Amino acid sequence: MGVLKNIIFCFIFFVLSQNCKAQLAFNDIVHTKSNIDSSLHLHVNKITVKGNKKTKDYIILREAQLKEGDSIIITTLYKKLEQARQNIYNTTLFNEVKINTLAVDAFTIAIEIEVKERWYIFPTPQFKLVDRSINEWIKTYNADLQRVVYGVKFADYNISGRRDQLRFYLLNGYTRGLSFFYTAPYSNKALTEGFSVGVNFSQTREVNYSTSSTNNSLLFFSTKSTKDASINSFVSKNLTINASYRIRKGVFNTHIFGGAFTYLKVSDSIHLKYNSNYLGAAKSTINFPNFSYNYIHSNVNNVAYPLTGNTSFMGILKKGLGFSGKLNMLAFEGGYNKFIDLGRNWYFSNGVAASIKLPFKQAYINQRGLGYGNAFLRGLELYTIDGVAYMLNKATLKKKIAAFKVKLPFGIPFFLKKNDKIPFTFFAKTYTDFGYIYSKYNASSLNNKLLYSGGFGVDMLTFYDFSIKFEYSFNQLNEKGLFLRFQSGF
Repeated sequence: MGVLKNIIFCFIFFVLSQNCKAQLAFNDIVHTKSNIDSSLHLHVNKITVKGNKKTKDYIILREAQLKEGDSIIITTLYKKLEQARQNIYNTTLFNEVKINTLAVDAFTIAIEIEVKERWYIFPTPQFKLVDRSINEWIKTYNADLQRVVYGVKFADYNISGRRDQLRFYLLNGYTRGLSFFYTAPYSNKALTEGFSVGVNFSQTREVNYSTSSTNNSLLFFSTKSTKDASINSFVSKNLTINASYRIRKGVFNTHIFGGAFTYLKVSDSIHLKYNSNYLGAAKSTINFPNFSYNYIHSNVNNVAYPLTGNTSFMGILKKGLGFSGKLNMLAFEGGYNKFIDLGRNWYFSNGVAASIKLPFKQAYINQRGLGYGNAFLRGLELYTIDGVAYMLNKATLKKKIAAFKVKLPFGIPFFLKKNDKIPFTFFAKTYTDFGYIYSKYNASSLNNKLLYSGGFGVDMLTFYDFSIKFEYSFNQLNEKGLFLRFQSGF
């Protein structure tokens, strides 16, 4: 038995003296050789970090959850190193993360974490559609350029090297706005607590005052509606001040406690002529506090485009101080997503989400249900379905069909200086969604009934976790069409 152990350790020494790329072969061997003693440990005597010019070493080590002096069971070594690499990459601070191992002797290893930092500072022009999707902007509003917000965004996603973010927006066009946000996820010595603060002021030339009960489209009010001569005047003002405190003692779970104060003023015409329930008991001006708690769990291979792992969330929101009148609301929401590697480049995911708002009788601005943000059925993106409670399920089967890198033929942009090749990965997919949304007081053609849709498409994933999704969807209304969606890691 002693001879066998010596042979095993000699083999381990050889493998570890290479790098982490060889760890997969090592992992397979130690799992298939039943006569290897699974209680054998390797001692970590040194951990070094290289490639980081701005990010602090201790931020990277905090995410890796590895430390000098650790004793690691041989059969779990590859899994621990891969989990550490995944945790560091999911900070979204790096384009590449590699973990190399070096054998000091048969019982001791050194670990080297090698990263390629992203470009963190983005002073960029802004050109943003005010509509919920490109399809809505083209089909409903004929690609009207007046329905565009333009301006300047300045963002630093790693301002002090501690993963803290500073964002500043100056916008004009359809909406005029000024906003500032700062987030510091590691504000204490133990790197387990953080905070965020923000201020947002905006004025809009149009207000979504209601939803059509016949075709589930948004109805808008502007000074054009009243044939006012000053058609470019603003019809709403909004000021929001918010702050949050977060706790993240490990890697996968985050608790966020938030508070905000909102001042909202809209044109008197909305209350008098179009929707007397727009602000509930209030008429045209209201101010109210928000209090919230959110729990977020995330353990996936890529936080921007997960293929394996799981995520879950739970949130409680209290809007207003009382429990009746004006804009008071108590809302609960939650969800769970599972991502499974089926082998041979096939992947499956399923996600469920649900929400309820109390009491059921709410002001119009508190009745947003399906069709907003990420709460939508693929194939029903053009519809807004109001209600105070909903459930949603999305299932997707996909296969990776191609992955390659393209060398830049011309000058390299400043934010790609550290990488002369751009990666592209393509996935073919098919999907099916179903959901239900409840409304007691404002029934339409799509709420209070089971909704379902499906389709197929192609996703393209590239640099900075930027993805483009081409989806051909159909729904229970016998409608079909091509939909295009974008998502960025920043």
